[in-house]
Amino acid sequence: MSKAIAVSDATFTEEVLNSDTPVLVDFWAAWCGPCRIIAPILDEIAEEKDGLLKIVKLNIDENQEMAGKLGISSIPTMVLYKNGEMVEKIIGAYPKPKILEKVEPHLS
Repeated sequence: MSKAIAVSDATFTEEVLNSDTPVLVDFWAAWCGPCRIIAPILDEIAEEKDGLLKIVKLNIDENQEMAGKLGISSIPTMVLYKNGEMVEKIIGAYPKPKILEKVEPHLS
């Protein structure tokens, strides 16, 4: 079972911007092959960093408002928020060590 939480345009502010924990948002779509490749990696990270990092998934086909507002033009794109602010953006499918390298400095 996935530890990643599905969010929508309607729940984005509450789940991401108002979170006390850093949040990695995975912008994805069902038709995106690279998105499917990184999904299990993000689930592993969510499990390992439980309590330190929240991972949420936003389907851009079903939630175009936030993706448009944030200028998400290619997927997968992962955006890390800390205290409601964007602190890191990862565009493309990367292996787990590379994702952790970008995320871990913001988890203190």
